[in-house]
Amino acid sequence: PGDEVFVQTATFAASAFAVVHAGAKPVFIDVERRSWCMDPGLLESALAERARAGRLPAAVMPVDLYGATPDMAAIRAICDRYGVPVVEDAAEGLGSQTAGGMAGTLGRLGALSFNGNKVMTTSGGGALLGSPEDLARARHLATQAREPVLHYEHEAVGFNYRLSNLLAALGRAQLRRLESMIEARTATRSAYEDSLPEVEFCAAPFTERPNHWLSVGLLPNGVDVPTICATLDAADIEARPFWKPMHRQPVFAEAESFDTGIADELFRRGICLPSGSGLTQADRDRVVAALRGALEAAR
Repeated sequence: PGDEVFVQTATFAASAFAVVHAGAKPVFIDVERRSWCMDPGLLESALAERARAGRLPAAVMPVDLYGATPDMAAIRAICDRYGVPVVEDAAEGLGSQTAGGMAGTLGRLGALSFNGNKVMTTSGGGALLGSPEDLARARHLATQAREPVLHYEHEAVGFNYRLSNLLAALGRAQLRRLESMIEARTATRSAYEDSLPEVEFCAAPFTERPNHWLSVGLLPNGVDVPTICATLDAADIEARPFWKPMHRQPVFAEAESFDTGIADELFRRGICLPSGSGLTQADRDRVVAALRGALEAAR
């Protein structure tokens, strides 16, 4: 309680909520334009400022945004210099590959999500990746912090955060299909990129093989994203804006942030298009045609 954790501002609220649940305070770090993920240079400046003040954060939490990873080699090197652990929020990154390893294995700890909207699902829950020592501690806390004695003894406050055996079995079956589902989502992203030159998609420069959990692009400057989403919705096509930055969320109005305006721009211009593994080429063509029509009407 009272610790600070540096959290990427372009993310879903769950990243920051986890910090608050632990009694700590999120401090938000903006993203860089090339990867849409945590900006290592800005992170270094923020850590240097905190070091001068003698109050380094307890951890740094970058996010594998929409399946694209940050420059984790640079982030780890910076954090190592200051002795700050990296907790990788890989909720959106399962199956993404980098030169340094798989998403979720790039920090001291990595958290995966198996929520119903992810590439593979157990309908909810997730998984934690890390060292045997860290995972033993997490497993202890996640099973009500019971001590290994015959009677019920507790030396710490625990949680009931276990994935049920039934849902874990579902997840194991889904894992066998993970590669084929990523291939399907990659095909969707490629189709959008080939057919929509006016939409700017992230190059994911630090991810050799993104999972393309969601296909997200930036619309031309001046186009109103909510209007486009409403037009697509009228055609029975669901689309949503980019994540609203955490430092713009009312619940975090008092939180400190180090921002450069990049996440704000991504939110202003970004749109998430249909990306499910079951999309057919006809589905993709319909999305492309509808988006083109919406953009033409907006001009």
